[in-house]
Amino acid sequence: MIRELTKAEEEVMRIIWQRQEAMVKEVLAAMPHPKPAYNTVSTVIRVLEGKGFLDHKAYGNTYVYFPLVAETDYKHFAFDKIMNNYFGNSYKHLVSFLVEEKKLDTQTLDELLKMAGKLKK
Repeated sequence: MIRELTKAEEEVMRIIWQRQEAMVKEVLAAMPHPKPAYNTVSTVIRVLEGKGFLDHKAYGNTYVYFPLVAETDYKHFAFDKIMNNYFGNSYKHLVSFLVEEKKLDTQTLDELLKMAGKLKK
């Protein structure tokens, strides 16, 4: 079962999803400034292993981490959580929010309607 990630965990996962595998020093190098401490990144990675998001291959004293949970699977989990918690699983409420609160323009709305039309076919 997928669990929610903290902001720090999600940042590390995005880097590892993009790279497909990485050592702690590579994750740290890919992070924006100000960079956290090496030990902080290492701790986040160990937590992610404990949550079942990552595993590693050992090459002597060096560990290379790789994802066990696909990015698309986590996106589905996160989207479903937002849909349930904030929009009552209603796409109508979601689109209403995008139009009214996020000022979705008519061109983008038309593109969404075209995509929805393709799904019906």
